[in-house]
Amino acid sequence: MRYAIIGAGIAGLTAAWEIHRRDPEAEVEVFEATDRIGGKLRSVPFEGGPVDLGAEAFLVRRPAARELIDELGLGDDVVGTSGLHSTVFTGGVMKPLPAGTVMGIPATSGPVAHLVSAETAARIDAEGDAEPVDWPVGGDLNVGELVRARYGGEVVERAVSALLGGVYSCTADDLGVRATVPQLAEAFDAMVEAGEKPTLSGAVQRVLDSRAAQAAAKRGEKEARGSVAATAEPSTSAAHPAGTQATGAGDGAQPADGAGGAEGDQDGVGKRRKRPVIFGTLRGGFRELYEALAEASGARIYLDAFVSGLTRDGEGYRLTGAGEGTYDAVLLATPAPTTARLLAAVSPATAEALGPVKLAGSVVVGLRLESGEGFPENSGVLVAGDEPGVHAKAFTFSSKKWPHLAERGGLTLRASFGRFGDDALIREDEDTLVDYALDDLKTITGFDAREAGVAEIYVQRWLGGIPRYDEHHLEHVAAARAAVAEVPGVEVTGSWAGGVGVPAVIADARAAAARLLGQGD
Repeated sequence: MRYAIIGAGIAGLTAAWEIHRRDPEAEVEVFEATDRIGGKLRSVPFEGGPVDLGAEAFLVRRPAARELIDELGLGDDVVGTSGLHSTVFTGGVMKPLPAGTVMGIPATSGPVAHLVSAETAARIDAEGDAEPVDWPVGGDLNVGELVRARYGGEVVERAVSALLGGVYSCTADDLGVRATVPQLAEAFDAMVEAGEKPTLSGAVQRVLDSRAAQAAAKRGEKEARGSVAATAEPSTSAAHPAGTQATGAGDGAQPADGAGGAEGDQDGVGKRRKRPVIFGTLRGGFRELYEALAEASGARIYLDAFVSGLTRDGEGYRLTGAGEGTYDAVLLATPAPTTARLLAAVSPATAEALGPVKLAGSVVVGLRLESGEGFPENSGVLVAGDEPGVHAKAFTFSSKKWPHLAERGGLTLRASFGRFGDDALIREDEDTLVDYALDDLKTITGFDAREAGVAEIYVQRWLGGIPRYDEHHLEHVAAARAAVAEVPGVEVTGSWAGGVGVPAVIADARAAAARLLGQGD
């Protein structure tokens, strides 16, 4: 069998590996329109070693990424975060990220009291007495509109948009509840189906209670295992002290910039608490992963190979613009607009379904400073949406967040700019973006990076990077999947299909490859 994969990002390369793993005799060719593999993962060569200027971590509790890393023999290179916490910049001050929330949405005013006015706090606490939320069971509502209507704009701008914006490069007003915070949507569904009054505070409390129950169950399992091990092999507990086993925890997607850990466990700015490892990455950057995939897949990979179309050729397919001959099957690992364009001839219904999916762009400025002496002991900062005078939406204090980067000396940082619908910053010239980064850093932290000495600068633009997961997104995805299922020998995958996090992309790509081989659901 001969397979064509369009797109050599993490989705396309994972699919190539999965096809090879399931069918070692398969002939796989991968076509990438740009001059590099990796897609939205990119490790740039700073002097001290690679630094990721795309996604920088994976959520440990979701196994897809770690399983793939282990399969490729990279498990020993996985590293965790420092345990330092992130902050939100609001009212001209760095404040702790709110604890005990669902992506910034609280059940009571307590978790966000330090971020909002007394009037807003009172409104949050009275929300349960308001009219019920008109929740569509199985459907979706806009995050920003829902939270603003129930709690007010301060919660949206200073907590929810700050957190979700780091994940999706969008404000809360561009995102859907079920599309981005599915646990909350499921809680609303359960309340309506149980005949309970659906309120935002009630739904959030349901999620928090579920998290607490799951955490307690995990603790019980660990304690039980530890008790058995201590009884059977007394030396084991001495050799491996309690708490050294890394486990995943928490809910929600990973904030791409600035957020140093999962929600909860926030003691205060700069404070560190012992807790399970939430995020992981590779010591040499995600370059290790995408280069290992490219090699292990055994695929022929063509760079600068722009595919402009796909047509039927008997029982197979031909590519327009790249590739030669007929392919038995084709897998598209491309952004939604590209997928729609490529499938216009063979599946107009898929193209129509994906037409409304829009992309959010961003730009990341990577900096290495000669010295970090006197820099705040935090992993990063998210900027409130209503904060004036700041251009950046977030900073990752990379050397503070990742111990393996701290070992290199100096101070490595990432400044992130741009949200959906705001292309002005993304298209600024590099000198202006660097000035914004340095100025914003001083405004937020008081640290003068110019005085500390700027040793290296990298600017990475992500034009049309992340799909907008609005309240209609899941409908578009479902329609596209249904349409593709009617086309033999064609499959689709990508961050628009299965989720924006690295584990979600990997899992969806492997599933798509299995379906293409007739071995999936």
